[in-house]
Amino acid sequence: MDTKTIQINRRSANITEGKARASNRSMYYAMGYTEDDFRKPMVGVANGHSTITPCNSGLQKLADAAIAGIEEAGGNAQVFGTPTISDGMAMGTEGMKYSLVSREVISDCIETCVQGQWMDGVVVVGGCDKNMPGGMMGMLRANVPAIYVYGGTILPGKWRGQDLNIVSVFEAVGQNAAGKLSDADLKEIEQHAIPGTGSCGGMYTANTMSSAFEALGMSLPYSSTMANPHDEKQNSAKESAKVLIEAIRKDLKPRDIVTKKAIENAVSVIMATGGSTNAVLHFLAIAHAADVEWTIDDFERIRKRVPVICDLKPSGKYLAVDLHQAGGIPQVMKVLLNAGLLHGDCMTITGKTIAETLADVPDQPRADQDVIRPIDQALYKEGHLAILKGNLSPEGAVAKITGLKNPVITGPARVFDDEQSALQAILDGKIKAGDVMVLRYLGPKGGPGMPEMLAPTGALIGAGLGESVGLITDGRFSGGTWGMVVGHVAPEAAAGGNIAFVKEGDSITIDAHKLLLELNVSDAELAERKKGWTPPAPRYTRGVQAKFAFNAASASKGAVLDNY
Repeated sequence: MDTKTIQINRRSANITEGKARASNRSMYYAMGYTEDDFRKPMVGVANGHSTITPCNSGLQKLADAAIAGIEEAGGNAQVFGTPTISDGMAMGTEGMKYSLVSREVISDCIETCVQGQWMDGVVVVGGCDKNMPGGMMGMLRANVPAIYVYGGTILPGKWRGQDLNIVSVFEAVGQNAAGKLSDADLKEIEQHAIPGTGSCGGMYTANTMSSAFEALGMSLPYSSTMANPHDEKQNSAKESAKVLIEAIRKDLKPRDIVTKKAIENAVSVIMATGGSTNAVLHFLAIAHAADVEWTIDDFERIRKRVPVICDLKPSGKYLAVDLHQAGGIPQVMKVLLNAGLLHGDCMTITGKTIAETLADVPDQPRADQDVIRPIDQALYKEGHLAILKGNLSPEGAVAKITGLKNPVITGPARVFDDEQSALQAILDGKIKAGDVMVLRYLGPKGGPGMPEMLAPTGALIGAGLGESVGLITDGRFSGGTWGMVVGHVAPEAAAGGNIAFVKEGDSITIDAHKLLLELNVSDAELAERKKGWTPPAPRYTRGVQAKFAFNAASASKGAVLDNY
């Protein structure tokens, strides 16, 4: 391998001769490099390993496998770290406000290291929710050959013959508060829900984004649903690194792969698998980083034509490990491709098109499983992530409508300006069937950081109110959330959106059939309420939270920080 065969080593190719090059190389000699190493590609390994969370505590073995793959394929591995925030651990606390912020920090880390060190390619290894979009955004900004290695899903916990996962705990808290579960059983569920390393096990945010990255063409086939403890995950990480070296040879870059058609493929798979509401926010941001024209209305366009064909938690029965055994994302994609719902000509990081990649995948799912359905036996004829608009959300809001018998409610507003008081009202039995909870000042600017609301939504489910109580917020939901919930309301309260002017007892309508989110008061009354309104003082005036609040775009724009 040399620079005549492949255009590698941007650092060596662009640095001036003489003293400058000698100074540059001397730093590498200090790390054990030899003269021959400067004819090899310099490949970054963005390593998200940490002992903060089980999602990331199993990543080091994958980073090590990627390093070995790079070296075997003739490259030099340059390892650097990226941070993580555990959504599951931070949920319901002030720390949750740092989760979305971490997406931006991760993408900044990758862009900074890859560009600052003039790397020829990068393998991104990540696990927890924001590792995924943050990594992809950084790859797209740097735009050198890149591949995503997902850390892998967790195996299910076990308790009294039941499969458990992280959402089991939040729902158990609600059951306990409602007198439906003993303190002893709650403790047992808490202690058995998470059996080891890997990301949350349902089609929650991490598994949603990993599946979407596979559909996007930026991860290897089958890699998105592998379990972290299994050997195949390490083997896939090593193979990913070798594939990347080939992509460097071909100068195949992320923006060559992440086109509008590729994003349509990814969103189609998100709809087919019943993925997380967070995918809307993150793919708006990913499209922005890729410089692809994509709006919140594009999700609704895809939703109307793509059915839900996978029976996965949180609103279904199965976990990601079950999806993997049933044929994984390639089987889902083959069903969609045969139905004319995917673009088969999209390029992938392997150098093959989607159609070529899926050529040997069976046309129909295996008959001995019911995780993946044939297209004519879909669970729902249309996708599950609906974009609702109305006077409460003129820019749009996101509702997950699967699993509901009737996604329509009109009821009195129960208004809360923070998550904690809303959760306490549920646990104290003050929220009744027919109510519509309004949680506001929790958007990108108002939170700041747009925290997730798994604690109150899990408590509603546990209390048996998941289908009879509505909840709307300018914040976000966990990928594990389901119920009569609407998030990402935009404009947010802190930006003067109409959600700021809802009063206790106002009538609110959520109607997923009509794609409507409406405050049932007159325009004149709304105008009167707005008189003299001023934004609340910033919650943070220094540090990353202050920077995020100052720069964050609307949720309808992906809450990105560089929408100038």
